[in-house]
Amino acid sequence: MSGPEAAAGRPKTAGKAGKAAKAGRPAKGSTPVWARKSNLVLLITLLALAAFGTTTQTWLTATLDPNQMGQAAAQSGIPVQGSKAATAVTALALVALAGGLAAAIAGKIARWVITAIIIVASAGVVTAAAAVLADPLAAAQGTIAGATGVSGSQAHVEVTAFPVLAVVAGCLLALAALLLLPASRYWKTRTKYDAPAVAGTAAASGPMDEIDSWDRLSRGEDPT
Repeated sequence: MSGPEAAAGRPKTAGKAGKAAKAGRPAKGSTPVWARKSNLVLLITLLALAAFGTTTQTWLTATLDPNQMGQAAAQSGIPVQGSKAATAVTALALVALAGGLAAAIAGKIARWVITAIIIVASAGVVTAAAAVLADPLAAAQGTIAGATGVSGSQAHVEVTAFPVLAVVAGCLLALAALLLLPASRYWKTRTKYDAPAVAGTAAASGPMDEIDSWDRLSRGEDPT
């Protein structure tokens, strides 16, 4: 079958897919799993919460020098929580968490800004946790001084797995943030302000609620 009959027999969806491809947009219904908004926002949220959760655990355990503090005081180890060893991790994880939630409703330009913020926050998490791993005694000095009243004490410091988990969470968080930009190409417009305005076009089809009717009245249109 050829000619007009073949053209009439083509599905309309093929024409729409072709137009979308020419415009550089993904075809409707072809959103991959990694690019789905709910999945990506959930991933960023979980990674930010994981980084924050590590700070509620013990990162370091300091055992004091018995020659300096006495045998009795040195026998009990001093636990150092992550929020005390690396205070910046707590704040930066919350910033990344807020950024991930905001990305779900942000526009195109705002998503670039949010992506940059999450990446910077993730780099801060990794840097702060890596500093604890590099010099655990310096990170524990504040807690040791608060427990003993003596600053600059010598101690043997054991590092738990939580600083390493914070580094891993920060790295994965930055990678997840980088996915926001390519994934947003598959996301539908959420607000009327993001939709392209076409002069003289009719209102979108479908049922209208009170808010839509009020918006049309404010523009001088008759919703009836």
